[in-house]
Amino acid sequence: MKDKDEFLKQMENLQVPDINPHDHPQLVKMAIMNAGRSAALGVWLIMVPCYFLFCVFMYYYFHANISWFEAMFRLVVSLDNNKYIDFLAPIILIVLPIIAIIINALAITHVGYQRLGPDHGKVSEFIITVKIKPLNILLILISLVIIGLFIGFAMTESISIKN
Repeated sequence: MKDKDEFLKQMENLQVPDINPHDHPQLVKMAIMNAGRSAALGVWLIMVPCYFLFCVFMYYYFHANISWFEAMFRLVVSLDNNKYIDFLAPIILIVLPIIAIIINALAITHVGYQRLGPDHGKVSEFIITVKIKPLNILLILISLVIIGLFIGFAMTESISIKN
């Protein structure tokens, strides 16, 4: 019983730290976009460029003369030959994957600004965190590969035209 009384006395005499809640950083990590929705939208945005690349791969490397591969080529050639909608092919093949990169990057990236308390002087921090969402990261990587392939094709095509 004596130990219990001593313990209670010690607990009553403890010094409680003075905490000012305004001095402590408040960090709310809110995603700009929902990761699941942006992944679904990213899949839709890269579907046509992936299909086009698949058709090119099957046609040139496996010499598959299937009509639906040729239909894709004819569609892209007809878009390119029509002077009123010749801008549509680059939009579909490059701009859509860029949009997929942007929306998926926004979904996994969190940005915060933190002003440190008086103990640190007038120091502020800019904090960037990235959530590991495999599907969003995979879509970003696939989109980067698509853009790289089309830019590489455009560069080699312009070199072969000059020669």
